[in-house]
Amino acid sequence: MLATGAAGGYGTYSNIKGAYDSGTALGAVAAGEGATAVLALVMLGLTMLGQASPTVVRIGLWALPAAASVMSAVAAPDGPRTVIYAITPLGMSVSAEGMAFLARRIVVHTDGRDAEAEAKAAAVVQALAYHRARAANHPDKKIRKRSDRASWRLARKIGTADTTLGARLLDVQRERITTGADVALGDMFAITLTPATVPVTAGRDAVTAAVTPALPPVPEPGVGEGAVTGGRDGEDTQVNDPLTDLDEESVTPAVTPVTLDEVAAIAGVSTPLIGEPLSDEQIVVVLRFLRYSADPPLSYRQTVAAFRESGFTGGESRIRGAWATLMAQEESPR
Repeated sequence: MLATGAAGGYGTYSNIKGAYDSGTALGAVAAGEGATAVLALVMLGLTMLGQASPTVVRIGLWALPAAASVMSAVAAPDGPRTVIYAITPLGMSVSAEGMAFLARRIVVHTDGRDAEAEAKAAAVVQALAYHRARAANHPDKKIRKRSDRASWRLARKIGTADTTLGARLLDVQRERITTGADVALGDMFAITLTPATVPVTAGRDAVTAAVTPALPPVPEPGVGEGAVTGGRDGEDTQVNDPLTDLDEESVTPAVTPVTLDEVAAIAGVSTPLIGEPLSDEQIVVVLRFLRYSADPPLSYRQTVAAFRESGFTGGESRIRGAWATLMAQEESPR
């Protein structure tokens, strides 16, 4: 690039020297290629510092060599050499633009920031905010209409050449594609859950827990068991109560079902909702709730299958990470 710029400057000097004296030719080269080289160094330094170049610098990179091209074309002795003389000074512009472009790409790759794109995006957003405010509040109807149209034109430029925004949009799209593929494969290769698995039937409420075994029926008091019997000589009567005669081990206490709201409250997060994006902490809460909805607790595949059948959404990588967190919490002494 430096060699291209030097060759362009030398060519301009020799072309103008043939029509004028050496001093005039040297001044023309200094005003054209020399000033262009200075602007190229300014833009290169600003780019390496992660700053946007002023508009006047970008204009000067092409305006000064263009002026040198016109001067060289006027000094050409005939038509064919006019074209050659006019093209020669543009070598410096191409060299300067090439160095600045390469430096800009190096900075973007190293720091992950594009100062030029950020400056353009900031200018577009600022102009859009101004025109939207003027379109809504300006007293002149014609000005409101012009600002409304201008805001729509500016809206097309938002995000243009923004590498960071493009990368984020691609990440979002990849997450959606991964989730869709995971759901499709889960439907194709679904694992049949055990009957003890309790499905989720509501978005905010949990599922129905197991019902405790029913107690044996109480017989009617009569002659047989449970009746009042009298003894001779005024002995005390005895009542056989089937409820009190049952062994303590034969009566199973009622189990209060734990809801998803309660699990989320214990974890300190909002209740996960079906069909809405979940945070990593909410995915851990849902996996914990589904895993212990059966006895024995569900395995990873069974829990994931119940997660999908319940209607919750989440990528496979996030679910695996949440499961690892859940297993770490179970192994923790606390």
